[in-house]
This record gives sequence, C-alpha cells and structure tokens, in this order.
Amino acid sequence: MSRFGLFLFTRDPALAKEATAAGIDGFVVDWERRGKRERQAGADTEIRADTPADLSEIRKSTEARVVCRVDGPGAGCEGEIEKAIELGADEVLLPMVRAPDEVERALEQVDGRCGLGILVETKDAVRSAATLGRFPLSRVYVGLNDLMIDRGASSLFEPLVDGTVERIREHFPMPFGLVGLTLPDLGHPITCRLLIATMVRLRVDFSFLRRSFLRDVEPDSLTQAVDEIRAAIERAREAGQAAAASASAELAAAVRVELPA
Repeated sequence: MSRFGLFLFTRDPALAKEATAAGIDGFVVDWERRGKRERQAGADTEIRADTPADLSEIRKSTEARVVCRVDGPGAGCEGEIEKAIELGADEVLLPMVRAPDEVERALEQVDGRCGLGILVETKDAVRSAATLGRFPLSRVYVGLNDLMIDRGASSLFEPLVDGTVERIREHFPMPFGLVGLTLPDLGHPITCRLLIATMVRLRVDFSFLRRSFLRDVEPDSLTQAVDEIRAAIERAREAGQAAAASASAELAAAVRVELPA
C-alpha cells in the first residue's frame, strides 16, 4: 500500500528543514487571499500572509515536494501561477474551482511545467466531479471549511457522513486528500482517530496537517509526532474496512450531535 502523504503549511525554512528530516512529505506555501476574508467571515479558519519570497526560501530549504496555493480563478490567478512556477513550485494548487473550463485554462497555462492540483470546496465543483476527475491533475483535496460555507451547512464534517465525499471520491483516480490531521488522540470536536478510520474507508491518500498540529507537538518531538500519525494510519489500514466502517459509524453519531434538531 502506498505511503500516506503528510503536508505542512509553513513559510519557515528552518521548520521545513526539521520537518523534512522528521518525515513530512511536502510543504504548502499559501498565497490565497482574494475574497477569502469576506467569504470566511465568522468561520474558524486562518488567512495566511505568505509571499513569493517565502516560496523561494522554502524551495531552497527542502528537497521535499513544494506546493503553492494561489488565488482561485479570476483576476491575478494567471500571474500567480507563473510566479509560483518561476520560483520552483512542484505543484500549483487551485482553490475555489467552480467550473471545468477554469481547470482546463490553468492546465493549458501550466503546460506540464509543474503539477496542478485543485480543491473541491464548492457545490459547483461537487456537481462537476465526474468531469474534473478526467483532467490530468496532480492531486485533489476536498476543502471542508469552504464547502460547509458554500452549502450553508451546520457541520464541517457533514460531507463525511451524508455520502458527499463518497460520491466525489469515485471520480478522482489521482492522489485524493481530505481532512486536516494532528496527533491521533487529539482534535475537537472529532478526534483524529475517528477521522483517520474514515479516511481509510474513503481511500484517502494524503492530508494537510491542521494548524493546531504544531501547537500539539511537544518541543523537539516532531519526528515522534509524525511517527505517531503514520502508525495510527497503518493500524487503521491493517484493521480493515469493517473496523473503518465501525469507526465511521461512531463519527457519524458524533456529527449528528452537532447538527440542529
């Protein structure tokens, strides 16, 4: 079974070096800002202030994969894609996709110079999953925060239990990502242990570590933390689909508690 990918958002070159040695598979430098503050107003999210200089420094600091999340389709996106390629990104990650032609234009611009991944985080992208999955994408990630906002949903985790992610998953043969992870026994309101089991059931290939991950890790224990997450994933894989389904049922019960009556 293939190695599960763990990616970390950072603009800190020293941290990138340490995390590479600890077994992190790649790093995300985040340029997405256009419209994000207004869209996510009141949501428990983070808007980063990463710059082209940050991408350049991260690229110099690691041989691991470097991903740059640019602004979504629209004004400035093409320029950001060009700049990310120029500075050595292995992949560009395109957020807030709504239509297949947006992805087609981005692929034409990239023209094989780096990978192109997308975030499925709008109702339109969910509806277009069958078409989007036919593009030669380097990866796809389901963004639960923005999907919750776009759907007007009450729970971040609702797509994990209402069949939405299952329907999306069947259309994407490329690396498929979902849910931010931290240490297995931590995470609120759903522990990462339950999320990992659900990820195994859904055949998830990678995760972007959540912003609480570095707060949860004891000083000088980054390697141990990465090993703990990988060990939990391997245990869930070895336990098989029956155990994963049981844990997913437990997760579904926890999500139902969050939903309005």
